[in-house]
Amino acid sequence: MSDTEKDARKYLIPGLERGLIILMELSRSHREMSFAEIVKCVDIPKATAYRAIQTLEYMGFIRRHPSTGLYSLGVNVLRLGFEYVASLDVVQVGQPVIESLRDKTGCSSHIAIRDGRDVIYVARVSAANATVRRVSVGTRLPAHRTSLGRMLLTGLSRQEFEALYPESTLPDAEPGAPADREALWQLVQEDRERGYVIAESFFQFGISSIVYPLYNHDGEVEGVVSIMVPVHEIPEADRERLRLEVAEAANGISNLLGYQGGAGGQRQMR
Repeated sequence: MSDTEKDARKYLIPGLERGLIILMELSRSHREMSFAEIVKCVDIPKATAYRAIQTLEYMGFIRRHPSTGLYSLGVNVLRLGFEYVASLDVVQVGQPVIESLRDKTGCSSHIAIRDGRDVIYVARVSAANATVRRVSVGTRLPAHRTSLGRMLLTGLSRQEFEALYPESTLPDAEPGAPADREALWQLVQEDRERGYVIAESFFQFGISSIVYPLYNHDGEVEGVVSIMVPVHEIPEADRERLRLEVAEAANGISNLLGYQGGAGGQRQMR
């Protein structure tokens, strides 16, 4: 451990750190876990883990199933997450806009932001006849494999992009998705030049999407707005109408965020 790391760690509170490690492990596993499984995963003494779990359970951050004795995340963790999402300006100003977009297009509508190499859905409304409910608020998907992620990446300079993807090969490449960093960069530049993405069966076969960027008052990409069209290919008769509806929604949200540029504008790349 370096001297810098030692200096940083001397101010940490061990009990708090261990409690947060347990929460992160439960979140990562996406399942209920026994006490023994938690201890094995977090690699801390049983007595310490027991006290941390009892504290977290008392505060409502984890819950113990009365029949199985297994532990899972509690309601207070969910409350923290939803309160964070609700605090985002893009959600506050965007929710009524995507509701209107859903009504006009008949398609499920979403707002998403980028967190590192992930896309996070922060707002959504479902179409009345929606048969595909793949995502919910809080869902994370890899940016390089999704049309929303590609649009979010258009706000990055080449230097920022390479810092985000230092490897030349992208993780978990699947058919239809770019297999390497350079292919993704070229695809993102085409998306940036076009100003939007229409992706047909790009991430999931039989599902198309239309995605536009959202800009903040500094002209930076704050998020994206999209609609999900449950068809393999969007009919030509509907394509332009749907695209313009999403563009109008994106411009409306961007204006509410303080963006003063023209439609489809974006900051200059460094």
